[in-house]
This record gives sequence, structure tokens and C-alpha cells, in this order.
Amino acid sequence: MTWLLLSAAALLILILAPPLRERLRKPMNAAARQTAPGAFARLSGGLTHYRWQGPLRGPVAVCVHGLTTPSYVWNGIARGLAAMGYRVLTYDLYGRGCSDRPGGPQDRAFFVTQLEELLADQDAGNDVTLIGYSMGGAIATAFAAAHPGRLRELILLAPAGFGRSPDRLTRIIRDVPLIGDWLMHALYPALHIRGTRAGRNLPSSVPGITALQLQELRYRGFIPAVLASLRGVLNQDFTEELRSLHSKGVPALAIWGQEDAVIPPTSPGRLAERARSVRQEEIAGAGHGLPYTHTDEVLEIIAQNHRRGLS
Repeated sequence: MTWLLLSAAALLILILAPPLRERLRKPMNAAARQTAPGAFARLSGGLTHYRWQGPLRGPVAVCVHGLTTPSYVWNGIARGLAAMGYRVLTYDLYGRGCSDRPGGPQDRAFFVTQLEELLADQDAGNDVTLIGYSMGGAIATAFAAAHPGRLRELILLAPAGFGRSPDRLTRIIRDVPLIGDWLMHALYPALHIRGTRAGRNLPSSVPGITALQLQELRYRGFIPAVLASLRGVLNQDFTEELRSLHSKGVPALAIWGQEDAVIPPTSPGRLAERARSVRQEEIAGAGHGLPYTHTDEVLEIIAQNHRRGLS
């Protein structure tokens, strides 16, 4: 009997430990936001952390980050764009960085609404260069398809949303309720730490980016947000939306890392077949972190694309 009780207690602890750890994480509150650069906008989904960089009267560039690395991922790119004359707006998606952590689905409507409301709050105008990285590429594409008249151009860096992940564990977490939730809370922290540390020796235009990425795990709501995005916007395909931009007059550029192990390798070919008007460039030696590991190369491609558009 004692053995059975101990076994039952051990099983209960095993089941409860992952969600309990989530409850014990720090809240994203005023104290946590004290040193955040930039400012905050109160939108319908909660506070959104944002930052402007560059000249006050430059053309506006809005940068949308990806699944796990908040707006600081753009620091090097933003400096370069500002030097090119852009007025650059970066912001934290809900559930990441210093923004609030609302519950519920995180599908295309969820993120497009956040971007719509932030641009309205900041009076960003209707002549925007929209730049999306990884999951942010899917969000940017959805926004562009919904508001083609507001965009000067769309630039996608290693964009998600154009091919499904072949990873079996990810599919189980995404597709199986309850079990997927438990697996996410039990396994994802270690996976995030391992994946982040694997890139700690790579060059970076964002000082201390590995420590910043690991810091996300300290705050409550980050892991549920990643799970909600896996089940939402990252479980949707945006190829048709991107293809439709040609008829709507929105030029689009996609930049890929040649050594990217995150985005399905079929994605560039899929775009070439189904969205032929999208200009595509590849950076040799770059992995998925190309905005901060190959910042200069990304900026040079953007500058070349801009010069080509003016010629």
C-alpha cells in the first residue's frame, strides 16, 4: 500500500510540476518594465511595448519579430535602417518581451489587430515598409493582404507560413489538446535553452542576445504564448495571400538564410512556384538568426532592392 501511495504521489507531482512552474514565473508588470527602452501603447489586447528609432521625418519602416525573440532582435537592423533614413518602429508581440500576455488564440486576426491598433495609436500613416522575420513574416503577409494600400513594400526575412514543420514532437504539441499542453510546459524550457545556447558563439549585432533570449523563460505567459502561436498563426498557410500582393501592387522581397534549420527547406521553392512576383535572395552561411548574425548582408540586400526600385 505504501508503495502504491508513493507511486501515486510521484505521478501527481510529475503531472503538476510543469504547470506549477509556469505559475511561479515572474509576472510582466511595471517592475519588470522599468528598464525597457521606448514606450507603451494601451491597445485592446493590453499594453504593447514599442520603440521608434531614426529621423523624425523619414519614411516609416515597421518591423515584426518572430515566435520567441522579441523586438530587440531588430536592434542592429533598426540602426542600419535609421542610417539609411528610415524612421523605424519595432514592437513586442503579445506574450513576448515587455508586452502584455493576453490569453486565447493567437491566429492571424489576433496579431493583425495588434499591428493595426499600434499603427493607428502611433499615427504611422499609409506609406509603410513592413518587415517581418520568421513568424513575423506570416503576420506581415497577413497585414499586407488585408491592407495593401497602406504599404510601400513588404520585406520578409526567413518567413514562416509557407511550409509546414516536419518535426513530429511539434505536431503532437500543436495538434493534441491537454497532452500537448503538458508536453509544452514540460519539455519546451529545456528545448529553448538548448537551441538558444547552440547559437551563443555566432556573431551578433545585438550584444548579449543569448542571455536576452533565455530571459524570456523567467516571465509568466511566454510559454503559453508560444504554444498559442504554434496552434494559431503558425498552423496557417500564407502563400495565397503573398501571391495576391502582385495584383494589389505591393512589391515583396524574401530573404532566406542558406543554412536555415528552422524554416522548411521547401519554402523558397514553394514561393517560387506559387508567388513568382516575389523577389527572393539567399545569404550564404546564414542560419535562422540572419537579422542579427548577418545584419550587414540583410541591409545591403534591402538597399539594393530600394535602389532597383528607384531605377
